[in-house]
Amino acid sequence: MWRISKRWLQGLGLEFWLPLPLVAIVFWLGCSFIAAQELRQPYSTEKKLQSDTQLEARVSVNVLLINAAVNRTKRITQVEVETADPILKRLELELPTIEFSQIEATIAQQLGLPRQDVRKLVRYEVVD
Repeated sequence: MWRISKRWLQGLGLEFWLPLPLVAIVFWLGCSFIAAQELRQPYSTEKKLQSDTQLEARVSVNVLLINAAVNRTKRITQVEVETADPILKRLELELPTIEFSQIEATIAQQLGLPRQDVRKLVRYEVVD
């Protein structure tokens, strides 16, 4: 009887297909167990994305000219910096001051240049 049923199963290809649902159930249960174990682990929020911070980038460029348009009525200064860099040809800054010493100090700080170099390169235009 075993020989007949074995030949019959081989002929239909059922030797392969009959254990397949059992393998699938074992695989499903194993994956469910592993997923449940992983989901039970505490989640650390120490390394989270902060969107309220600004990224500060420092660029070292060769400055050719600094034009500062001082607007006395709005009490702001529009600054355009022309560079010799082929990629970054011009920088624009808006400063909330109209005092020349503060303008030079802020530009020096933003560009990472000595204040004496900024004083030599800056050209002022006063707008009322």
